[in-house]
Amino acid sequence: MKKLRVRYPQSINSDTFEAAAGAPDGALVEAILLTSEICGQTLSPAAARILAGDLADFDETAILGALSRCRMEVQGRLKVADIIVRITDGRPDTEEAWNMLPRDEMASTVWTEEMAQAWGLASPMLEAGDIAAARRAFGESYAKAVQQARIRREPVRWTPSLGSDVKGREAVLLDAVRKGRLTATQASALLPPGDLSALAANDAPARVRKLH
Repeated sequence: MKKLRVRYPQSINSDTFEAAAGAPDGALVEAILLTSEICGQTLSPAAARILAGDLADFDETAILGALSRCRMEVQGRLKVADIIVRITDGRPDTEEAWNMLPRDEMASTVWTEEMAQAWGLASPMLEAGDIAAARRAFGESYAKAVQQARIRREPVRWTPSLGSDVKGREAVLLDAVRKGRLTATQASALLPPGDLSALAANDAPARVRKLH
């Protein structure tokens, strides 16, 4: 008989889960149980094992880091979405993402697809001068988009949005190369002729497309 592989958001009962392939690591299940208790609601061991199975495709170290954040930030019932949204996968947190956004047509940035999507909703509010509403709209939209991308197991994708300030553009692109968000080859294709060989060691794959 073909063994069952548990995937989010598939619902299964505890008896089926016990027979599933690749039972979750006991330390992870224990961490989920303790985190849930600290957050304010106790889970049964069977429920904790199912939740661990829902997270099976993620790196366990990243899950444990997310659980650490949950213990400080979540109150009440611990849900799989609470954990997924806090997993470190290369996507900036909401505060960092907001600070990376271009504030005018001169500014350049290298951002994720989720940042670009949320910025499309927030930018009209910023243009109208309502910074608080823009920030709130961006944060809500970005958090939801990141959560959905992680549930779909989509890797982070960095893309450049180039402003009219060429000098500022160069600084942003070179910073993205240093952080592994773009390759030196990709950055050089978007810059005036120059030598980026010193950054070749930081070359890392990323998909590039111009958004402006």
